Amino acid sequence: MTATTPTPGSKRTRPDAAPRISGRMGPLELAFFVVAAAGPLLVVAGFAPLAFLIGGVGAPGAQLVASLVLLLFAVGLTRMALRIKNAGAFYSYIGQGLSRPMGGGAATLALGAYSMIAIGQLGAVGAFASRPINNWTGIDIPWPVYSFIALAIVGFLGHRRIGLSAKVLGVVLLTEAAILLVLAVPVLLQGGAEGVDFASFEPSAIFAGGGTGAMFAIVFGAFIGFESTAIYAEEARDPARTVPRAVFLAVGFLGIFYTFMAWVVYLAFGNSEIVDAATSDPVGLVFFAMEQYVGSSAATVMEVLLITSAFASTLAFHNTASRYMFTLSREKMLPVGLARVHTRHHSPYVASGAQTTLAAVLLIIFATVGADPYLQVFLLLVAPGVLAVIVLQALCSLAIVRYFTVVMPAHGLTRWSTVVAPAASLVGLGVASWLIVVNFDLLSGRTDWMNLVLLCLLPAAFAVGFLRAVHMRHTDKEAYLQLTETNVF
Repeated sequence: MTATTPTPGSKRTRPDAAPRISGRMGPLELAFFVVAAAGPLLVVAGFAPLAFLIGGVGAPGAQLVASLVLLLFAVGLTRMALRIKNAGAFYSYIGQGLSRPMGGGAATLALGAYSMIAIGQLGAVGAFASRPINNWTGIDIPWPVYSFIALAIVGFLGHRRIGLSAKVLGVVLLTEAAILLVLAVPVLLQGGAEGVDFASFEPSAIFAGGGTGAMFAIVFGAFIGFESTAIYAEEARDPARTVPRAVFLAVGFLGIFYTFMAWVVYLAFGNSEIVDAATSDPVGLVFFAMEQYVGSSAATVMEVLLITSAFASTLAFHNTASRYMFTLSREKMLPVGLARVHTRHHSPYVASGAQTTLAAVLLIIFATVGADPYLQVFLLLVAPGVLAVIVLQALCSLAIVRYFTVVMPAHGLTRWSTVVAPAASLVGLGVASWLIVVNFDLLSGRTDWMNLVLLCLLPAAFAVGFLRAVHMRHTDKEAYLQLTETNVF
């Protein structure tokens, strides 16, 4: 008798004893996770001014273009989520669409990206908290204190059932959106500084040349995180329906909200002044608009919510990283001990603890060497992570096209959703990846050899997972054949 090899996407699963995590999240709770990871207030207050500075008045239109590209990506992503019922997201989709070793490379690249972004956001918490709180209290508290407090809370929430984190993120997200809408109302009612116009959406403004490429590098980076919905499939209520709905809720909200708020900021200063205002004070641009149109008290509230926005982002990415770690250890890509599930909270508590420990070690190192929390913790850890996620999105688009045309023909699905939309997103995301590479100094804040080091981390991380899968193919054939095959719903 000859052994049969399961085809990608087949129903073969691991034994029933395989570790499982559980939860009852609905589409809104799941969408809260991925939207909070993107940090809407952090993007509007931190990324949008930089987009105006570099790309000019077309920044809102560029945000809309990025939204449409990622919406195309979401079309194919949701079709894959229905066919491949594995919680590995990039890992499982690229693994079944391209090859298991490619999936292994995607796995370690994604894990490294999410883990470093989560830790980098702790630096942002320290940076955003230390100045205003020290000013209010008159006590000079070092930034690592705030970062470690945030890490302790993240570690506690990560240890418990996912629903608690979802509630925390939901509250934070709603307050972020509320404070930004507080700015939008008077700007629109007063007609802005020079009247309401839509010149920022004209192609001549969006593709004005000069800094257009760098501007697109920034606006694409604002969306990272929404693709992680599939990672929470085991903890979702009716995942076959919840995951696709959450994806479109997240992409739709982020696309509309980012575009709308960038346009509001544009109106607040006017077509003739927005670029000069962003150039003179990009950090304070949105805060100045809030003070001018609403009042100094609202600007102070925004400063506080910027801290909670960074915290929400690190919590969301911490949970994403720990679930990636759990999924990979369950399929023996990582040590199997990381796949242990808490008996009461049904959470991947060992993986979460490992991520917390790694964050603590790196924070201690950064604090010991006197690193700047924003320039040397946040930017240096987040910049390569942002690029890695967008590269993975492009690879996933390619995997979707191949999966539905070669591996598992898309019976019952339209060519639009399985070939055309993913192929279009592949082009857009490929261009975005290239733009980020050539303008990487804008994300890293560095102009020296460090950029080359950070960029080289991506192929190195991919190679680790690729070679690990190849090694499994030769040393543990059964485990290798089960890669990406664990069905969770």
